[in-house]
Amino acid sequence: MRIAELQPQTDWVLSIITEDGRVGLFDVSPYLEYEAFKPLRDHDEFIKVNNGGYFIEWECGADLSADTIEARWQVIGKTVSKTTA
Repeated sequence: MRIAELQPQTDWVLSIITEDGRVGLFDVSPYLEYEAFKPLRDHDEFIKVNNGGYFIEWECGADLSADTIEARWQVIGKTVSKTTA
């Protein structure tokens, strides 16, 4: 899976669109108990997430692979591609 778009939401959830058009939500809150993710308890730090395509990372050094996200995210739909007739 390659992450095309990434938007932080409230309650430590990320809205993700993959390169193949799947749309889903990933809850980061279960990871906040781990030392590397503790700075993300501050929502201002959480929203500083960067998209690396095959991973996401925060300024504090915490990161998650696209494989981890794909294994635990909730797919909610698929984007509609725009085609010309």
